[in-house]
Amino acid sequence: MTAARPQVPFFPPDLFAADRGLMLDLLQRIGRAPEQRFVLGEHTRRLEELLRERYGAADVVACGSGTSALTLVLGALGIGAGDEVVVPALGCAPLAACVTGVGAVPVFADVDPHTLTVDPCQVERRITVRTAAVMPAHLFSAMADMPRFVDLARRRGVRLVEDSAVAQGAVLDGRPAGLWGEAGVYSFVQVKSFGMPGEGGAVVTRDADLGRRVRMLRNHGQDGHRRFVHHLVGHNSRFDEIQAAFQCRRLAGLSARLRRRTAIAEHYTEQLAPLAAYGVRTPPPGREGGCPYVYTVLAERRDRLARHLRRHGVDSHVYYPLPLPHQPAFAPYTAPGDRWPHAERAARHMLSLPLYPHLTDGQVNRVVAAVKDFVRH
Repeated sequence: MTAARPQVPFFPPDLFAADRGLMLDLLQRIGRAPEQRFVLGEHTRRLEELLRERYGAADVVACGSGTSALTLVLGALGIGAGDEVVVPALGCAPLAACVTGVGAVPVFADVDPHTLTVDPCQVERRITVRTAAVMPAHLFSAMADMPRFVDLARRRGVRLVEDSAVAQGAVLDGRPAGLWGEAGVYSFVQVKSFGMPGEGGAVVTRDADLGRRVRMLRNHGQDGHRRFVHHLVGHNSRFDEIQAAFQCRRLAGLSARLRRRTAIAEHYTEQLAPLAAYGVRTPPPGREGGCPYVYTVLAERRDRLARHLRRHGVDSHVYYPLPLPHQPAFAPYTAPGDRWPHAERAARHMLSLPLYPHLTDGQVNRVVAAVKDFVRH
């Protein structure tokens, strides 16, 4: 390979290059505005309104991050000490950390070996008399089986919280991700589908009263009518006005960016699915319940494939190399000898390929060619 060939980065350094002028203009206008309002102002309210209209939610509450959004939902539902929350064994740390943060206990359930999202049957096996909620999470490019989780929560009398942080724009059975449970969350961290250059997130819900409680919790328990009157013990999870204005302007282009992500993911699957016989397995095909956030293959020789791609100028990334119950932080919440075989196997074999809207067709084909070259050799 020639060193002069351009790289295909996994985390592109030019993610917001086209929006530089917009951001500089917003910095000037909001920074010099006479009201000097930098959090929870008119731009935040406008963003919440736009997202409510777009997804048909009863309320959308912009928060400081997707992680804090999950914490606020659990707090608004009254989940705390003495409660258990069943979470996936595979995924990001906030799935368990948010539960411990409200004083409850995370209980880990194994995942489906094909979608890598938490298995409803495994979740039901983990429900006890202390279970207050189940919290499925959408992962990489697939939504969890939310119709089954809705049924499970109803039958077992537990709350249903939807970690839809990576799935904004995904739809299953005509219902948007985030609106299947009592509340869902979106993350706006830069690499997400509706990412921005900073931290941020939102709670989405069909329950207006739940939204009202979350809205108070994000601002130290104040209700917005009288400052310094605290109805609840809350948090500081306020949304930045400059980022809110930025997201309001970029929302119109989200559908086009999602379509491009979907086209790239479908091309990967079409080209790479035949490699399953050679130890490289693609995500399940189809758009129903699909969220083209990260494209992750399962590779028997994951580390060798990653090195091969790197030599061919293609970056890749390993998400979640340890299942959550194997993390030192969460080991105290597990029982000796407990196993999560599908999550454990996936953690050994997951490798994510570049997926973002401004990948060129040439770059996408280069990724495909490099993976195929690995299998040939």
